[in-house]
Amino acid sequence: MSTPHLDATPGQIADTVLLPGDPLRARHIAGELLDDACEVNTRRNMLGYTGFYRGMRVSVLGSGMGIPSCAIYATELARVFGVRRIVRVGTCGGVGEIELGDLLLAQAASTDSNFNRLHFGGYDLAACADFGLIRAVVDTAAAQRIGLCIGGVFSTDCFHGGDPELVARLLRHRIRGIEMESAGLYGVAMREGFQALSVLTVSDHLQRDTHMPATQREQGLSRMTALVLDSLLPVAAR
Repeated sequence: MSTPHLDATPGQIADTVLLPGDPLRARHIAGELLDDACEVNTRRNMLGYTGFYRGMRVSVLGSGMGIPSCAIYATELARVFGVRRIVRVGTCGGVGEIELGDLLLAQAASTDSNFNRLHFGGYDLAACADFGLIRAVVDTAAAQRIGLCIGGVFSTDCFHGGDPELVARLLRHRIRGIEMESAGLYGVAMREGFQALSVLTVSDHLQRDTHMPATQREQGLSRMTALVLDSLLPVAAR
């Protein structure tokens, strides 16, 4: 059945879902990398598609910006459509010794959001990615000789403003990137029992004031997405 946020019908969404924030990036991924892609969601203009990548059935769906929006889609995908693994393919701001265009594997996600505490009795949840997905991407990147940064990210509720000392705190704790969704995605995955991972392209550097143009953020992340899809092939076959 459909949900308040997804108008797909049973069976239209695959067990494996790529979750970019931008619905236009979802459309671009479906058109560029998937065979026989068909549109499965248009509700709220959060575009979603299901197709095939080298024989693997996979869906790609926009999640919107921020933990609340991402968590809505992740929860409904798991509870209603039985999705078994979700990989966020997104962008982040970099801090420290990381370069524009680098690929960052988010091993764990800290946050200023109260989202996970609301579900964890007021305590701090160690929001971590699934190790099997981490290992799959690391092994595939090594085989393809693609460089990866692996480390923590910080999921913030404040795109503009927020803590003026945040960058210094991230550097002090060796956190490599800042974005807005991974802590919530990981918390939902731990609660609902599916595999989750965020693979991110550094689109901005917070200390150097360097930025990818908007069109590149929407359409220029194919190397990262193809790596993720190649990595998922053996995982989905099990």
